[in-house]
Amino acid sequence: MASSGEEPRSGSPARAGTGTETAADAAQLDTAEDFEVLEEEGEEDEDDLSELPPLEDVGRPPAPPREDAQPPEQGAGDAAGEPQEWLDILGNGLLKKKTLVPGQGVDSRPQKGQDVTIRLKATLEDGTVVEEDPALTFTLGDCDVLQALDLCVQFLEMGETGLVVSDAKYCYGAQGRSPDIPPNASLTLEVELLAAQDAPDLELLSGKEKIQLANRKRERGNVFYQQADYVLAINSYDIALRIVGSSSKVDFTPDEEAELLDVKVKCLNNLAASQLKLDHFKAALKSCNLVLEHQPGNIKALFRKGKVLAQQGEYREAIPILKAALKLEPSNKTIHAELSKLVKKHADQRNVETEMYRKMLGNPSAASPSRKCKDKLPWSIPWKWLFGATAIALGGVALSVVIAARN
Repeated sequence: MASSGEEPRSGSPARAGTGTETAADAAQLDTAEDFEVLEEEGEEDEDDLSELPPLEDVGRPPAPPREDAQPPEQGAGDAAGEPQEWLDILGNGLLKKKTLVPGQGVDSRPQKGQDVTIRLKATLEDGTVVEEDPALTFTLGDCDVLQALDLCVQFLEMGETGLVVSDAKYCYGAQGRSPDIPPNASLTLEVELLAAQDAPDLELLSGKEKIQLANRKRERGNVFYQQADYVLAINSYDIALRIVGSSSKVDFTPDEEAELLDVKVKCLNNLAASQLKLDHFKAALKSCNLVLEHQPGNIKALFRKGKVLAQQGEYREAIPILKAALKLEPSNKTIHAELSKLVKKHADQRNVETEMYRKMLGNPSAASPSRKCKDKLPWSIPWKWLFGATAIALGGVALSVVIAARN
């Protein structure tokens, strides 16, 4: 439903998805869409942006020069077309920032975790304006917006207007944003820092406020997932789960409690999907089990748990879990297909194990028929006859002993 934020909103383009998501991509996640297609076997992942440095690894820029300092001399840097006032944020030349209008000093820079408000204007290399927002608000360091903004705004002074030139890697990447931002497009961002304040105390949020905040983080995680950036997706889902699980000094209604649980389950399901993409099987299994603790009949959690176990070769454990999911939704073709593949793999695994044991035991199955043939010779005497003859002989000896004793 719309009120619970079950689909990523287009809202501000700096927050939005790529615009190129497919139906299959959307169904990977807990959104408002029905459970139809989860994953196609053998699908190729999109470019994984997980090599991006975490935000906490970005150092602080050097303090700006004093007003009475001598201006730098023109040198090789200017001759090469690289102005000396540009700050290379990551040291790789792909994300640079310079000051257009000075701010109120280094001490006025915002801190991670604060809610900041900026004026934003984004243009393509040809000057086409693709975004204008007079008051974009987000939590600094939570990856709520383009990574270029999240990395650079922390270096703005209050009231400063800065110019940021960013490679596509830190904006909309290889997918772009339909219809206005082409794939692999660099952006120039004009950013003015308008305000910064501490984020609200989670303990004092009302139920409605907590639900809205957690859903915003979850939706941002969905955007990263659809961009195949599973590391940042996991980061957003973790933040949403921390919000939902935080203690509160405010009483919630039963409906609000139920909705918070619904957000938690969706985040855990999507977290498991992201962890599965990164082959973090142990973490994905834990996320699935947490969902099933709250909702034992959650089909997505059952399916993904089966997938995790199958990826680890645990076919015997995975098959009954997928059967349970199929029982809940017998018409689901994805579960049918996955279950069929697992049953075949399990049968193949058992055949391989049987053959291995046969070889380890010296091929007993092939040797036993020949032994039976050798045992059944024409002159062989049935064991029952031998037993009977032995009994008669022993009886005769015993009778002779008795008679001799009487005489």
